Amino acid sequence: MRLNWLADGILTHLPVMNRRAFIASLAATSIVSPAFAAENADLIKSITKETVWRNRDGKSLTWFHPRACMMPDGKGGRKALMAVQEIGGSDYFGPVQWSESTDLGRNWKTPAPIESLGRIPEPSHPGLMAGVCDVVPQYHAKSGTVLAMGHVVFYRGPRFSKNDQLARYPVYSVRRADGTWGPRKVLKWNDPRGGFIYSNNCGQRIELPDGDILLAFTFGPESKNRMVAGVRCSFDGETLKIKEVGKPFELNHGRGLLEPSVALFKDRVHITIRAEDGHGYHSMSADGLNWEPKRKWIWDDGSAISMSTTQQHWLTHSDGLYLVYTRKDESNSGVIRWRSPLWTARMDTGTGRLIRATERVVLPLVGDGVKDPNKVALMGNFNVTNASRDESWVTVGEWMPRNGAKGDLLLARIRWKEPNRLVPR
Repeated sequence: MRLNWLADGILTHLPVMNRRAFIASLAATSIVSPAFAAENADLIKSITKETVWRNRDGKSLTWFHPRACMMPDGKGGRKALMAVQEIGGSDYFGPVQWSESTDLGRNWKTPAPIESLGRIPEPSHPGLMAGVCDVVPQYHAKSGTVLAMGHVVFYRGPRFSKNDQLARYPVYSVRRADGTWGPRKVLKWNDPRGGFIYSNNCGQRIELPDGDILLAFTFGPESKNRMVAGVRCSFDGETLKIKEVGKPFELNHGRGLLEPSVALFKDRVHITIRAEDGHGYHSMSADGLNWEPKRKWIWDDGSAISMSTTQQHWLTHSDGLYLVYTRKDESNSGVIRWRSPLWTARMDTGTGRLIRATERVVLPLVGDGVKDPNKVALMGNFNVTNASRDESWVTVGEWMPRNGAKGDLLLARIRWKEPNRLVPR
């Protein structure tokens, strides 16, 4: 039995009754089947927090955008590769660097630059430098390479250039099987709808069986009212090319729709999208190009989830689909855009709603988010990695913009109750 009729009918008219108690009462009368209970059970066994690099005291570097992927180690096992950047101010990042762990994230090598993703002069604007940010590395099994893709960002001196921030577009570099990084390349899209920006910044992607890559663009001819669309690309281990762009989602509010991430669960592609109207949005598709109408993220009892212009990402398990996100809560009312703590909850893929009974804190808020929010580190830019069949990671670089831009680089280790068969043995 699916929850569709329950969620869209009975549960929405029971604001006082606790959903968990309601489901339990139905189960006791055999109205809820064992299959339904299994489909909506929490698969997470435990979550622990670890600190990779420390800088809450401001005596070291504040690392940001930590995004990791797993790849073969050449010895029959797997190792982790993580892209990171130093942060020195709002949207001001150092050159892209990479680190490596051969012991499942317990120890990491000192970061080293990815030379092709450094800063280069912009000839048309003397003094302007074109950097790269929001980089997501992902192992591409078909070619045996790592595709690290971000987008261009322009700096003038020690700051983000607001007055001459030129058009933004995706850039990438490929880490070949021999460990060398290839040249900086642009994912080209000659469409006027992307004249101001087109990007897959911070986005999760899908490798298809034939080696093609599914991703999503946020794009627009100007800053406001940006759209989001699914994109299918070819990739031969060296060059990424657009094959098809789907019909876009639209939202005429603020900058529109931003930072989309896609994930494959069973036979459907799912997308989650940041927005600026107090909500996050999601949809589902058979091919990643043609989508159902977008829907706001809500709880399984029908109540709203308040989100403030912050990305969400997918946490995938062979037996269930989770979302990692930030939201409004009594504990974080003073925190900028409620960007702490990080939460996760399982999605009921039948109704498209988050199951509130499964919600957990992934990385907790540290400090007082009501009375002293300036000392609470923000955690809105994060990444999710399936590290093994037994565990997944959420990595994030803390940032305290009103307290010296200090913060630690954190790793949340999510351990599963059952093996995650999405991960190779």
